[in-house]
Amino acid sequence: MLPPSKLDNSGPAVTKGLILGIYAKDKEEGALQFTDAGNAFDKLVSGKLKELLSVSGPPLKKGKTRIFHGLHQDFPSVVVVGLGKKAAGVNELENWDEDKENIRTAVAVGCRQVQDLEIPCVEVDPCGDAQAAAEGAVLGLFEYDDLKQKKKFIVDVQLHGSNGKEAWQKGVIYAQGQNLARRLMEAPANYITPTKFAKIIEEKLQKANKKVEVHIREKPWIEEQEMGSFLSVAKGSDDPPIFLEIHYSGSANAGDSPLVFVGKGITFDSGGISIKPSSGMDAMRADMGGAATICSAIVTAAKLGLPFNMIGLAPLCENMPSGKATKPGDVVKAKNGKTIQVDNTDAEGRLVLADALCYAQSFNPRAIVDAATLTGAINVALGSGATGVFTNSAWLWTHLYEASILTGDRVWRMPLFEHYTKQITDSPLADVNNIGKYGSAGGACTAAAFLKEFVTHSHWAHLDIAGVMGNKDEVPYLRKGMAGRPTRTLVELITRLSQDKQKV
Repeated sequence: MLPPSKLDNSGPAVTKGLILGIYAKDKEEGALQFTDAGNAFDKLVSGKLKELLSVSGPPLKKGKTRIFHGLHQDFPSVVVVGLGKKAAGVNELENWDEDKENIRTAVAVGCRQVQDLEIPCVEVDPCGDAQAAAEGAVLGLFEYDDLKQKKKFIVDVQLHGSNGKEAWQKGVIYAQGQNLARRLMEAPANYITPTKFAKIIEEKLQKANKKVEVHIREKPWIEEQEMGSFLSVAKGSDDPPIFLEIHYSGSANAGDSPLVFVGKGITFDSGGISIKPSSGMDAMRADMGGAATICSAIVTAAKLGLPFNMIGLAPLCENMPSGKATKPGDVVKAKNGKTIQVDNTDAEGRLVLADALCYAQSFNPRAIVDAATLTGAINVALGSGATGVFTNSAWLWTHLYEASILTGDRVWRMPLFEHYTKQITDSPLADVNNIGKYGSAGGACTAAAFLKEFVTHSHWAHLDIAGVMGNKDEVPYLRKGMAGRPTRTLVELITRLSQDKQKV
């Protein structure tokens, strides 16, 4: 069937693309297996789609696409995407739901093809899981081009059909949350200063829900709180530090204990006096990834109206070398009175988190979760395969782990042994040292052991997200650049905890 004539005077119709899913063929089955939406469309075009697919090449593998033109006047271009094996379910070795991951990947690839064709609107087959399809579409199309004159073609993404509207909208909001984190992490450090970061989150949160409070704490308040560890990192920069405190009161009972998120907010990390090599230092604009992900997760929870109380704490500053900067060997005092020997100023994330974790405990929290692009060592250990989690709580770990299976943004538990604690408490000048006595050996573990010295709560988890900070091609539904991981896993954690009435 030919597309509608350009001479049609019935009014300018929006050109739409259509994405439809198809499953991998089982050996026993000869017929192509479309999704429900694919079958319905094939009937609409009298079996023409199935016929073209069967003669246009080998069976579609998962994540691969094939495009057809002129099949139906409402959809001049139809992209068929390979979903892999039907009802694959949870893959125990991969620690994720394979169906959801396959849908996210296939839909993302299909949407990018529509974008390349400069089709302004696309309807997406829910493929059996409308939330996963929405996430694939919205995450897959995102690219940070805010500062470029030539921008990516904008595609309006819609659900095809009426099944799964609520799940689709949920998926859109989840993906938008991760994209907010990606945008914050990707933006240059001269655009996202501590003050600018705080203002953006304040604006996003106030638009999301009325049940919010935002406190942008400036240096005098930080000094009053005796956050000497945080201030020691901020000293070297001309940009003033900010302690961002955000509250979302979603619970029907205002007195319910909140989940407190803490995020490392180093808006640029030069390493300070222990300066980093210049190669790749530009990526340190994203060293506030912890703050970006936890704040974006709370904005998402507020948009969804989740019935849960939440507090987000983000110590924001730059780590810069100057005549005022902290020197290796200096001793500083944290909010809880512990003294810290700073032997490496490039191990600054743990210093800003220490004071924030002390402050977090003043809210009588149900649990505390911190996120930080903390160590290169976690990248050595896990690469980009998963976020490293150090936790003293089996209950909290179970929720994080199960949340990550659903999102496909995985977590992996790491040790909090006394073995590592001894390596940071053996310090010649102070109570603790900001690096382990054996240097880089077990670096992610000694960093977590350091943070543990500032936590008394029995339900705490530290997420080291340095390995998942960026994406080259490892996550096929994310383009190259800052990844915004694990924002969706944090949102799913909030969702799960809001449903868990167990007293802990």
